Formats: sequence, structure tokens, C-alpha cells
Amino acid sequence: MGLKIAIAKETSSNEKRVAVSPETVKKLADMGALIMVESGAGETASFTDDAYKASGAKISKGLEDLYKGADIVLKVQAPNEDELKRIPKGALLIGLLSPFSNAELVLALAKAGVDGFAMEMVPRISRAQSMDALSSQSNLAGYKSVLDATEYYPRAFPMMMTAAGTIPPAKVFVMGAGVAGLQAIATARRLGAVVSATDVRPAAKEQVESLGASFVAVENEEFKEAETSGGYAKEMSKDYQKQQAALVAAHIAKQDIVITTALIPGRPAPKLISEAMVQSMKPGSVIVDLAVETGGNCAGSKAGKVVQKDGVTIIGHENVPSRLAADASALYAKNLLNLLKLIIDAENAKLAINWDDEIIKGMALTKDGAVIHPAFTDKKVPENKKIPEKKAEEKKTPAPKKKAPAKKSSPKKEND
Repeated sequence: MGLKIAIAKETSSNEKRVAVSPETVKKLADMGALIMVESGAGETASFTDDAYKASGAKISKGLEDLYKGADIVLKVQAPNEDELKRIPKGALLIGLLSPFSNAELVLALAKAGVDGFAMEMVPRISRAQSMDALSSQSNLAGYKSVLDATEYYPRAFPMMMTAAGTIPPAKVFVMGAGVAGLQAIATARRLGAVVSATDVRPAAKEQVESLGASFVAVENEEFKEAETSGGYAKEMSKDYQKQQAALVAAHIAKQDIVITTALIPGRPAPKLISEAMVQSMKPGSVIVDLAVETGGNCAGSKAGKVVQKDGVTIIGHENVPSRLAADASALYAKNLLNLLKLIIDAENAKLAINWDDEIIKGMALTKDGAVIHPAFTDKKVPENKKIPEKKAEEKKTPAPKKKAPAKKSSPKKEND
């Protein structure tokens, strides 16, 4: 029958993106694939069912119709439990699966016999740039972070000279000069702000300065070795963090807007802004924490909330790329299309995955009912979670014999 690709409406409450655009549907159809889209899947990204149909997609009559016989399932975020049950055994699931924070999903995929590819784990090599979903989405997040700051900042960004007086330019400090940070720098500069930035990666200095911003960092020997081979920032030593914090603290006190973007793959976001730093900022200042979903870079930031602390507005919007759903979906859909070109035999309209390909090895989590990614092969989260709880109960039960009845009835022990 040919290759069937299924695209469901995203189930997460704050997710407005969709995994295909009418443009990519047409190109996938030209490769001989049957594209089936759940009705309304693209509405929040401004893609109508009619636009999908005009591009060659079929609109499913329901979820059973959508998933039946699917060879490939394209998602933005990981499927929920109900969705996973519907995906046929042997199918390929591709999406932003967040495996480091959702290791149970990796095991669930293996148990269900679903092959899983995580788009955020596409290796950072030149051949894979067109598939790099983290970069395409972070780029938009960096842009939107500046616009979110303008919404709450009570002053203008550019310097304005008027008959009534001169308005000084806003001072914007960007912490983390990756894809999101660089776009934030460029956007703030376009709006007329005076911009500075910091990053622990030496290569970032030249990039920051090329955009017209000044670079702020403790440039010692550790700083020169602070980048992984994959282009990510390493976690710095306590001593370096202390020196950098002192430098940054003095700088932040003079800023109007701070945008934090620092992430460490598989780890909680590093704390960059302390409560004391927040207190040092002028009333009316704004902090945008783009790392809020992984713990946050700023003390006091809250996921999904905008809070006021010591006269400073701290913005913690979740899923910032989804706030630009149309463009974010279009770019993500192209990332997926470029990946599918690598794994689909267009002549015969079938999957042809080279499991030894460097790109596939970097992003493949499961295959044929087994966990195959090296980062997860030794992790059996559901089993390990149960074993410590039993051991804890065995150790604690004999000790409090004097108050046995009270201890048994206490619900708090399970959470220790």
C-alpha cells in the first residue's frame, strides 16, 4: 500500500504547533507517501484542513482511522499514554520527546515496540544542520523573548531625542549566547537597545561582538576549555561560578532587561541570577527566563507565570516557540522533512533507515522493542523507582516499633 505518515493534533495544553505544514505535506506526497492529518491539527498554527487537503493530505475520520497502518507518526511533543497505545507496533515515532526528563517514555516506547527518534538529539554536525529542530525553535524563542520583555518594560528601547527631552536607550543583558541568545541580541539591537552578553564558551565572544554587543565574562584558563565537542556549554567549577557571579552581579545592577537562555543537556538549568541580584535591579526592570521549564536560570522565576519581585518583573512563559506557532511549525516541519528525506526510499515509497548513520545513531532511542541509545540503555526507570521504595520501607519499619500504628498510617513516608 505504500508508506503512511500520521499527524495527530497535539494534546499538551500549551502546545499550538503542528508537525507538518501544507508545504511539507506536498513534498512528502511527492515522495509517494500517504499523509493523513487529524482534523483541526493545524488550526492553532493557522493551517486549515482545506490547506492540507489542497497539498495532498487526507483528513482522518478519527484517531482509529489516523493510526491504523501508520508507518511513521510525526509529533511535536511526546505522545501521552493514550496516544502511545494507538501507535502500531513497529511504527516509527519522531518528535521532540524530551528523553532526559522523560526516561519512562523511552522504556514505554521499547515495551510498545515503537521505534523512537528524538529531534532534540540530532547531532550538531554540518550535515544535520537542516534537521536541527532545537536551533530552529530556539531562534524563534530568542526573538520572542525580547518582544515579551517590551510588553512589561515601562520605557522605550531606542534612544529618542525629542523637544521635551532625550530618552536614553534600554540596557539589555543576554545570559547565554547560543542560538536563542544570539537572536535575542540581534533583536534587541534592532530595537535600539545597548546590548551586552555573557557565555562560558570562548567561541561565543566573537559571535556576540559581531552582532554589536559587548562581552562580559571572566576569561581565565577554565573559560578557554568550557565547551564540549558537540558545541554545548560545560558546567563550570564552583570557583569559576563564584568569580563569574561577582562580575555578573555588578553588571546586572546597571541593566534594565536581562534575558537568560542557559541550558545544560540532561541537567537542570544553572542558576545564574540570585535573589540579591534581582533586588539590585532598578524598579521597572524586566527578567525573561527562557530556561524556566528546566528549573530556571533566575531565582524567583515560575514556570508559566509572570511574577513581580522587589519591583522587577520576572517572565517565565512556557513553550515560547509555540507562542509563534505558525513560523515555529513551518520551520519544525522542514526539519522533519529533511530527516525523512534521509530515511525514506522515495523510489519505492518505503522506509530505508541506515542505523549506522551518525545522525540516526545520535537520535534513535529505541528499535525493535529495545532501548538502543547509549545514554539510556542502562536506565530502567520504572523498576529502579520501585526497588528503593521497598528497601526504604524495610529499613524504616523495624526502627519505629514504639509508634508502629502511627507510622503505618502516615502518608508522608511514601514521599520521603
